[in-house]
Amino acid sequence: MANSRSERKKRRKFRFWRFLVFVIILAIIGGISYYAYDVFYSAKNTTKKIYQKLDTSKIKNSRAEEPIEITKDPFTILLVGIENQEGGKGRSDVLMLLTVNPETKQIDELSIPRDTRTYIPAADKRTKITHSYGYGGIEATIGAVNELIDVPIDYYITTNFQGFEDIVDTLGGVKVDVPFTFKAQLTKSLKWKTYTKGPMELNGNEALAYVRMRKSDPRGDFGRNERQKQVIKAVINKSASFSSITKVDNILDNLGNNVKTNIPPSKMVSFVRLYSQLKDTSLNNLKLKGQDDYINGVYYYIPDQQSLDEINKTLKNTLEMESPTDTSSGKGENQ
Repeated sequence: MANSRSERKKRRKFRFWRFLVFVIILAIIGGISYYAYDVFYSAKNTTKKIYQKLDTSKIKNSRAEEPIEITKDPFTILLVGIENQEGGKGRSDVLMLLTVNPETKQIDELSIPRDTRTYIPAADKRTKITHSYGYGGIEATIGAVNELIDVPIDYYITTNFQGFEDIVDTLGGVKVDVPFTFKAQLTKSLKWKTYTKGPMELNGNEALAYVRMRKSDPRGDFGRNERQKQVIKAVINKSASFSSITKVDNILDNLGNNVKTNIPPSKMVSFVRLYSQLKDTSLNNLKLKGQDDYINGVYYYIPDQQSLDEINKTLKNTLEMESPTDTSSGKGENQ
C-alpha cells in the first residue's frame, strides 16, 4: 500500500512538471534561477508580445471584471497546446485545466481528452473538442470547455510545438537515455529517425518526435510519459545550469514567438512567486470518465455525466464557489 501511494505521488509530481514546462518554460526558469527571474521581470517587450486579451463578449462564463490577487485568490488556468494545421487553422491538441487555491494550497488538474465529444458554441454543433480552436481561436476553445466544465476560465496559456523545439535548440539540445531502439518520423523533414538504446543527443525536432512517439512503445502511454519526463528533466537541468544563463534572452524570444496568454504583464512576477511557493505541492489529478464510441464512422470519447458532476463539484470547492444542486441541465446533450 505504501509503495502504491509513493508511485501515485511520483506520478502527480511528474504531471505538474510536464505540464508547466510545456506551457510556460519561462516561469520554471524564473522559479529556478534568480538571474532568470530578474531577466523575466525586466523583459517587458516579451511579456507584452505574448499578452493577448480575451474577448469576454464571446465567453458566457466569465468573471473578467473581478480583480484577482494571484498569491491569495483562487483562480483557473486553461493550458492549450496548439497543433498547427494546413490552411492556417489549428487544433487544441492538448487541453489541461488547472484550478489553484493559494491559501489552501489545493491544486486540481484535469486533462480533457482531445476526442471528447461536446457542443462547440462557435460552430453550433457537437464534435471533438480538439476542433474547437479552429472555429474561433482561444475564445471558441474556452466556450467548448465551459460546455463540459462549469467554472470560469480566468487565464489561459497557449503554445505550439514550434515553441518546444525552439527552447531545446536554444539550449543546444538535450541528452536522453533511450530505453529501447525504435524509429519515429520527424515533423519537418518527414524523414525517419532511428533512436538507439542508450545515451543520445537530440535537437528540438528530434526531441519532439521522441516524446510524441507512442505506437512503437510496448508500454503505450506509460512509456511515452516516461520519455516526456526524461526530456523535461533534461530541459530543466540545462535551463538552470550556469552555461545557459547567457541564453535567457533567446529563450524569451522563443516564448514571444510561440506563446500567448491573457495573464497581464503586471501579474507575471506574481505567478513566478506563486510557482516557487507551490512547486512541491502534489496535484489532485482528476479524470474525466467516459466511454469510446463511433458516430457515423468517427471515433469519439463520450464523457460520463456523473463524472462531470463530480469534477464540477471538486473544482467549485477549490475555487470556493457555491455549487449548484443540479449541474445536469443542458449537459446531457454531450451524450
